Amino acid sequence: MALVTNPFQCSIQTSRFSSLYLSPKKVTTNHVVLKTRSLGSKSTCLAFSPLPENQGPQKPVEFSGKALRFSGWSELLRRRGSVEFPVVAATTADADGYAKPSKSFAERYPALVTGFFFFMWYFLNVIFNILNKKVYNYFPYPYFVSVVHLLVGVVYCLVSWGVGLPKRAPINKELLVILTPVAFCHALGHVMSNVSFAAVAVSFTHTIKALEPFFNAAASQFVLGQQIPLSLWLSLAPVVIGVSMASLTELSFNWTGFISAMISNIAFTYRSIYSKKAMTGMDSTNVYAYISIIALLVCIPPAIIIEGPQLMQYGFRDAIAKVGLYKFLSDLFWIGMFYHLYNQLATNTLERVAPLTHAVGNVLKRVFVIGFSIVVFGNRISTQTGIGTVIAIAGVAIYSLIKANIEEQKRKAAATSTS
Repeated sequence: MALVTNPFQCSIQTSRFSSLYLSPKKVTTNHVVLKTRSLGSKSTCLAFSPLPENQGPQKPVEFSGKALRFSGWSELLRRRGSVEFPVVAATTADADGYAKPSKSFAERYPALVTGFFFFMWYFLNVIFNILNKKVYNYFPYPYFVSVVHLLVGVVYCLVSWGVGLPKRAPINKELLVILTPVAFCHALGHVMSNVSFAAVAVSFTHTIKALEPFFNAAASQFVLGQQIPLSLWLSLAPVVIGVSMASLTELSFNWTGFISAMISNIAFTYRSIYSKKAMTGMDSTNVYAYISIIALLVCIPPAIIIEGPQLMQYGFRDAIAKVGLYKFLSDLFWIGMFYHLYNQLATNTLERVAPLTHAVGNVLKRVFVIGFSIVVFGNRISTQTGIGTVIAIAGVAIYSLIKANIEEQKRKAAATSTS
């Protein structure tokens, strides 16, 4: 049977590279001939013509730059149009061959998500304060309203646990003992804040509550025995001066609103102290849910004793007569929902940011609430009250920045010492 010969002809012409040389043997133009026996033959033979030796002088390698020509495959490639090769998708698989999950939206845009959290925190806080004050204008019973705030939040938490978002964390007697003082201070501060909201303008209550850092510093120094730097005490001076100026000329001033707001500051200060002792490792959502349940149980008895008889006689009747049953119930529901959601969002937001951002955000939140409440309710304020409010907020901002820097330095020092 005749032999079938398909020669692969490769002509290599060199282009000049001054620094690249081969061995003294020069590569010349050669034909590599592959001879294959008939398809019926089981043996193959590769025949290569010998490379002649050339002892001439050393010359650089030259490449012509022309494409390699494969006479046997050219027509085959043209007929098929393409050659398929297996390709490994390196972008979607790791070295072991397992596909990597794509990043979520929150992982790809963390700054955008954090900004959204801040926006919703401010938005819900402003809506709560405005709607809460509107309810007090026709239903001035802050103890009962405080119970409604916590009751709606507790129902929300129970439903969330029921559907597993989040999964309920177990609680034992030890955790209950730890969380009870925190919940009691939370309940007292919440009720006293609502008493102040019902008695005076929202802007004035928040101006008084700007004194909370002062009570925090005092409790840390004299109760916990922690040394407070002089710079922190000096930054609190504008806060005290500003609140004093605003209080002296506040048109809606009364002692009930002022004293209840001050008690709220003290209660929330002790809540912060007990919260530091109650670091249980439980996630913040479950901790806040348990605190809300205990605080609700604390708030129910005084609401029944103090406001129960009035509510049964004419409180509910007058409110329904003014706005109707549907609006009255819907207002109570939404202020409770906004109260729980803004507190929950505040906790979730502060977990995403550094202490310095937390401090700035908390100050800006109070500015937003004061500004929007003045616009919405049209509260008339004197020039001295306005100046005092600005001074107090500026003092809180300075205090928060200094404290955040001190905490950051402590954290870095602790990290350095452990490493």
